[in-house]
Amino acid sequence: MANFPFELVSPEKLVYSGSVTEVVVPGAEGEFGVLAGHAPFVSVIKPGVLIIKGDGKVQKLFVRGGFAEAGPQGLTVLAETAVPLAELGPGKLAQMIKDAQEDVEDAKDDATRLKRQTVLDALKTTAAAIEADGRTAH
Repeated sequence: MANFPFELVSPEKLVYSGSVTEVVVPGAEGEFGVLAGHAPFVSVIKPGVLIIKGDGKVQKLFVRGGFAEAGPQGLTVLAETAVPLAELGPGKLAQMIKDAQEDVEDAKDDATRLKRQTVLDALKTTAAAIEADGRTAH
């Protein structure tokens, strides 16, 4: 399988930069996989698990907020939050869910409430996926 350049950037740092064979991104319209030579494509990312495949290993990171830009030259993901799953303890994700629930409750109008509910739902789905992944990894 051909390799391509991939960068994952958060406001704090360059989280990942290297040559990979595939990246699976949690897009707002659904997950999508990127391989070498991908057609130009831009997507908003939703909270979820980003999967990086390359060098015979798989890395999984929780990402939230931002954009992905794919093209024949590679893939760049700009994420508000990017944390390796190994560093994302259940307490941290539980706190993010609690904060999102409070944001939904504090919404002043229906449009804001709907947007915040979407984030909350994505966080809950991510928590369930991480839990399921942890059970199957053994």
